[in-house]
Amino acid sequence: MLLGVHPMSTTSSLWSRFQKHFVRYSKLGFAIDISRMSFEDGLFDAMAPSIDKAFAAMKDLEAGAIANPDEGRMVGHYWLRNSSLAPVELRAEIGAGLEDILKFAADVHGGVVKAANGQAFTRVLVIGIGGSALGPQLVAQAIAPAVPPLEISFFDNTDPDGMDRVVAQIGAELATTISLVISKSGGTKETRNGMLEAAAAYQARGLDFSKHAVAVTGVGSELDKYAIANGWLARFPMWDWVGGRTSVMSAVGTLAAALQGVDVRGFLAGAAAMDSETRSRPARENAAMLLALMWFSAGRGKGAKDMVVLPYKDRLVLFSKYLQQLVMESIGKEHDLDGNVVNQGIAVYGNKGSTDQHAYVQQLRDGVNNFFVTFIEVRKARDTAGFEVEPGYTSGDYLQGFLRGTRSALADKGRESVTLTVSEVSAFSLGMLVGLFERAVGFYATLVNVNAYHQPGVEAGKKAATDFLKQMSAVLAELPSSGSGVTAEALAALVNVDPEDAWHMLNHLAANNRAKIAEEGVSPAGDQFLRV
Repeated sequence: MLLGVHPMSTTSSLWSRFQKHFVRYSKLGFAIDISRMSFEDGLFDAMAPSIDKAFAAMKDLEAGAIANPDEGRMVGHYWLRNSSLAPVELRAEIGAGLEDILKFAADVHGGVVKAANGQAFTRVLVIGIGGSALGPQLVAQAIAPAVPPLEISFFDNTDPDGMDRVVAQIGAELATTISLVISKSGGTKETRNGMLEAAAAYQARGLDFSKHAVAVTGVGSELDKYAIANGWLARFPMWDWVGGRTSVMSAVGTLAAALQGVDVRGFLAGAAAMDSETRSRPARENAAMLLALMWFSAGRGKGAKDMVVLPYKDRLVLFSKYLQQLVMESIGKEHDLDGNVVNQGIAVYGNKGSTDQHAYVQQLRDGVNNFFVTFIEVRKARDTAGFEVEPGYTSGDYLQGFLRGTRSALADKGRESVTLTVSEVSAFSLGMLVGLFERAVGFYATLVNVNAYHQPGVEAGKKAATDFLKQMSAVLAELPSSGSGVTAEALAALVNVDPEDAWHMLNHLAANNRAKIAEEGVSPAGDQFLRV
């Protein structure tokens, strides 16, 4: 049950709690309300040493300390929106990088940079995965103009059917599509595959991919060298001190945004403004620290509760997906900084309001209480002139009513929630929200003593996938092309592969016309396979 928010609480006691725990940054058009979270009044005093440590760690990080000890790297995504914080030797490079991006986008819009056929570019294809796609996708959905100067499409997986569908949707417009290939190392297999698939699609239409291609990558990477050798249109740097999940304000996000006509400077300014507020304010007024403390309190410092993100605005529908990577990849760690097994993490999911009132809000109110909600409220309902859908009420009134009604219905059942409010959806306000959660993640990581800036689990998955592919080649090499066939178990014994893996490999090959099932047994062990 919510402490101080008992279902039988009086209106006056709720009003008092709201006033006590409501913080607003009036100049930014932002507010945070933690009054419906269940935390002890002594939380701030009890956590004071940890809070001070988190503030100090953030100060060191912004000053250029090695914040990712596993890789010996600085962590500098905050410098992208305020280069004066960066080490002196990086400041000019950061500023010049942004200017180069904005000039390139202006040249594309102005027809200085054209497609190979001499026509103006009309579309951008982003080829990336993880943060190299999620950031640009969020920006495109939330703050790109409704009719942008360049429409946008994405290759964000190594699913060939998905890429085929995107190419089919682009159609003849591929001739005026500029492709952004985004990979820091240049060795990310999903992005490499997407690049090759895109190049093949251009070639199939008699087009030279290199005349439409731009690289966003580390200087000297495999991709950088490839782009130079093949005469690509342009190259923009990714710095090793910017992680993928915090890269949306680097060329990863700003190049695609600028090509779509987004106010990139406003986006960066919003994040810088939130950084400034949450750099200087004490914990009780610090929105990022308040978020981190609420996560800690709700999950008892162990991630015991999931975070459900409910933005009440269609344009923010991808925000929960963006936060999944930012929070879960940063916080989901087996070991803490002292090497202890802690299995930390906060599961994040969500969609949008009021859509979810017709979906999983039923369980949130009446089912298992293993979550807390983050409502995101946008005060301004629309940019165009509104009208009443019934006497006295607009569609926006209903949206506000559903948000407040859902919040109250959850609180009545002891379900916790935080409410974040912005005045409108704009480049500035989205920048604020991104900056807020980036800082909250950094604070929370210190509170629970984990490294927020590495991802060993992701690397382990990549290695396992590479091993699987090597083993599949070995299985295929031993597969006979005639006779009655051979079982997965027999092949597995030949090449020292797990028999279940071998069975899945063979079925994958058969489904894609590189093998065939000669005979289906009573169980998987009896299936016989042949090479095609």
